[in-house]
Amino acid sequence: MKILVCISKTPDTTAKIAFTDNNTKFDVNGVQWIINPYDEWYALVRAIELKEKDAATTIHLVTVGAADAEPIIRKALALGGDEAIRVNADSHDSFYIASQIAEIAKQGGYDLVLTGKETIDYNGSSIGGMVAELLELPYVSLATKFELAGTKATITREIEGGEETNEVELPVVVSAQKGMAEARIPNMRGIMAARTKPLKVIEPVAVEPLTAVAGFGLPPAKAGVKLVDPDNVEELVRLLHEEAKAL
Repeated sequence: MKILVCISKTPDTTAKIAFTDNNTKFDVNGVQWIINPYDEWYALVRAIELKEKDAATTIHLVTVGAADAEPIIRKALALGGDEAIRVNADSHDSFYIASQIAEIAKQGGYDLVLTGKETIDYNGSSIGGMVAELLELPYVSLATKFELAGTKATITREIEGGEETNEVELPVVVSAQKGMAEARIPNMRGIMAARTKPLKVIEPVAVEPLTAVAGFGLPPAKAGVKLVDPDNVEELVRLLHEEAKAL
């Protein structure tokens, strides 16, 4: 079986968020970059678990990004990917990114395409569905469990108030979230092996982006805490009506 795992570079969750160029670009100065946790902890690790059950399984990684994404790709290889592909493009348009991934998937003939449910920076949650549509494959989102018997996958996903279980024949595109697998850390053997694993860099296919960033904005600063004397009920009522209601 051939598995393609989509990997994205995202800022560390502790990174200080700031913008430049009149709030149209993310300020990358001093930012620590990591593998998007949903891609790493759930999509990639589940792929590794499937390979541990079937040694004939091959795991390829794909990311759409510039050369500065290669360190996080090497970490993904250290965890257990067999080889990686970096599409040499820097775009935040979901359709553009999905189109590049779909092109790789078409050429590679993969049985399973795994991606995290969303990235922790843009929270778009749109790549998986777009890739599936472009490939004309079934798509299961928000998966918490993935089991495989031959060419039939049994996938559990969260729905409002419960769970839903789907059965589908491969190939399929799946987006993963918490519950799919348990996070791992690379061991020394994996880190050393990752240095020599193939990392192909290819140029993007011509695709017209559908969206562009008009601007970013930080949420308003939190207001200070106001203390009200227990005997001053009228003031408490006024604040609840006039200020708390506006929050």
